[in-house]
Amino acid sequence: MTATHGLAGRREWIGLAVLLLPVLVLSMDMGVLFFAVPFISTSLAPSGTQQLWIMDMYSFLLAGFLITMGALGDRIGRRRLLMIGAAGFAGASLFAAWSGSADQLIAARAVLGITGATVMPSTLALIRNMFHDPKQRQVALAAWGGVLTGGATLGPVAGGLLLDHFWWGSAFLIAIPVMALVLVAAPFLLPEYRAPKAGSFDLLGAALSMAAILPVVYGVKTAAVDGWSLLPALALPAGLLIGTAFVLRQRTAAHPLIDLGLFRIRTFSGAITVNTIAMFAMMGFALFTSQYLQLVKGMSPLAASLWALAPSVGVGAAVGLAGALAGKVRPAHLMAGGFLIGAAGFGMMTLVGPDSPLALILVAAGVLAAGSVGTMTLTAEMVVAAAPPEQAGAASATSETAVELGSSLGIALLGAAGAAIYKSRLDGRLPAGLDGDAAKAAHDTLGGAVSVAGQLPGRLGGDLLEVGRTAFTDGMHVAAVVGLVFLLGAAVAAHRLMRHLPVPTAPAGQAGHAGQEQTEPAAV
Repeated sequence: MTATHGLAGRREWIGLAVLLLPVLVLSMDMGVLFFAVPFISTSLAPSGTQQLWIMDMYSFLLAGFLITMGALGDRIGRRRLLMIGAAGFAGASLFAAWSGSADQLIAARAVLGITGATVMPSTLALIRNMFHDPKQRQVALAAWGGVLTGGATLGPVAGGLLLDHFWWGSAFLIAIPVMALVLVAAPFLLPEYRAPKAGSFDLLGAALSMAAILPVVYGVKTAAVDGWSLLPALALPAGLLIGTAFVLRQRTAAHPLIDLGLFRIRTFSGAITVNTIAMFAMMGFALFTSQYLQLVKGMSPLAASLWALAPSVGVGAAVGLAGALAGKVRPAHLMAGGFLIGAAGFGMMTLVGPDSPLALILVAAGVLAAGSVGTMTLTAEMVVAAAPPEQAGAASATSETAVELGSSLGIALLGAAGAAIYKSRLDGRLPAGLDGDAAKAAHDTLGGAVSVAGQLPGRLGGDLLEVGRTAFTDGMHVAAVVGLVFLLGAAVAAHRLMRHLPVPTAPAGQAGHAGQEQTEPAAV
C-alpha cells in the first residue's frame, strides 16, 4: 500500500523506520564513548588534549558540516547523499574500532562526524518529502525527535554493556549492520528529492564555515590544557576573523548556505541561543559524571551506565512540568527558570568529593539535566514556527547545527577547564619512584593515573589514586563553577530574548508565525 490522496501508506511508514535507524546510531555515537575513556586511556595513552579531541571531534565536524551537507543534498539528491553518508559512516566505524593510536582514533572520529552530517539532514528532509499530510508529518517528526533524544540516552548504556564484555572498539561496530541495512533498503523505500531551485553550491561558504570553527576550538582547548603558546594564541583570532568572513559571504552570496535574515526574527534567534546553551550545559558535564562513576567510585562500565540513567527521572518530570506550564506561563519566565534550575545543579556539583555519597552526584546531575532539557522542550517547535514556511528546512538545519555545536563546545570548554585543573593539582604531588612514561600518563588524565596505580605495589598505588581522584574532583568543581556562571547569564539572556512572547493560546504551529512580526535584530 502506498500513499494516496496525500496520505502516507505502508511504504512510507516502513521507510520512516529505515530512516530512524541511522538517526538512532548517530545520536548514540555522541555518548557511546563516555564510559570507554578509561579503556582508551590504557590502550592508546592519549594526552589530555588528545582525549578531549577523541570525545568531541565527532560532534564538532558533525555540527560544522550539517548546513553544508544539507545544501549539497538539495543539489545531488537527499537519498543519494544519505546512502553515500551511510557507506562512509560504516567504513569509518570499522577504522575507529581498530585504531592503533590516539591520532588514528581522532581521524576516524573526524570522518564519522563528516559522514554523519550527510545522514542527519537527509533523514529530516526526506521525512518532510514523504509525509504531506500535516498530522502524519507531525507524528513522523515526533518519532524522529524521540529517536534522536533516546539515542543520546541509550548511547552510554550500550557502550557500558559492550565494554563489560568486549574491548573498547566494539562500541563503534554497532553502526555497521545498521548502515548496511540502510544501503539495501533505501533504493526501494525512500524517494529521491532535489530542490527545484537550489542554485549553485557555495563552496567558499562551506570552506569558511569549517575554517572558522576548528581554530577557535583548538586554541581554547590547547591553551587550557597545555598553557599558552604561539599556535593556540594565533588560532583564536584567526578563527574569529574567518568567522567574520563567513558571515560577510553569507550576506553577499547569491545562494548562501544560511539565510542570515532568519536571525532577525527574535523568536528564531532566541530559540537557537537557548538550545545551544542548554546543550552546552548538559553534554558538557555528562563526561565528568561518567568518569566520576568509573574512575572515582570504581564502578564497571555497565554499572556506571545504568546508574547514569537515574537522572532521567528528573528529566521526565521536568518535561512533563514544562508542558503543563507552557499554556499558563510566559515562555521567557519558563526558560529563565529552567536555566536557574540547571545552575542549581552545577552548584550541587561543587559539593561532590571523592568520598561523597553516590546520591549526591546523581541528584546534582538530575537537577542539571532537568533544567536544561525542560528548557529545550519549549523551543523544539519555536524554531520552525517562527520562520516563514518556505524557509522551514533551513531553519531546522540551523537548529540542529546549534544543538550539535552547543554539545561539542560544552565537552570541549568545560572538559578543558577540568583537565587544566587536574594537571595543575598533580604538579609536584605524584608519588616518588614513577618512571617518565608512567608519570606522564598519570599526569595527563585520571584514566592514566588509575591504569598506572594498578601496576604499582601496595601503598604507592593507593597514594597515586588518592591524589588523582582529588585532583579530578577539584577540576570538576572548577568546571561546575564555570557552568554555574554561564547558566546564570543564560537565564538573563533567555528572559530578554523571549520577553516579547505572550503565553501561548494554541499549540506551536497552529497560532501562525507570530515570530515573523518581530523582525528587529535580537538584543542580548
